[in-house]
Amino acid sequence: MEKLVLIIHSVSALIIIALILVQQGKGAAAGASFGSGASQTVFGSDGGGSFFTRATAIFATLFFCTSLGLAMIAKHHSKISTQGLPVPAAAQQAPATEVPASSAPAQAAPAATDVPVTTPEQSK
Repeated sequence: MEKLVLIIHSVSALIIIALILVQQGKGAAAGASFGSGASQTVFGSDGGGSFFTRATAIFATLFFCTSLGLAMIAKHHSKISTQGLPVPAAAQQAPATEVPASSAPAQAAPAATDVPVTTPEQSK
């Protein structure tokens, strides 16, 4: 399914590029008043502007839809690939042990840090 959407996406991108390159600019209408507009009779008196504009809009819509489809497919694949990974032993939490209740809080050993520790007596 992903390959089919990717192929449609790539083909629509190439068609959009071709359609944009084939379209005439807005300044080309001025040249038709001097007699160079006779070559546009294949597409009617309006020229190919409306045909190419409509075709570009259709393929641009298809391109955006396939872009969204590919994004959803990629998101689905990323969820599947991370579900079966084992958790490293360092990341697992140790089981909680019961702390004995005492009337005075136990003094913890000072941590190895560069930050000085202040006691309540020093802050006065």
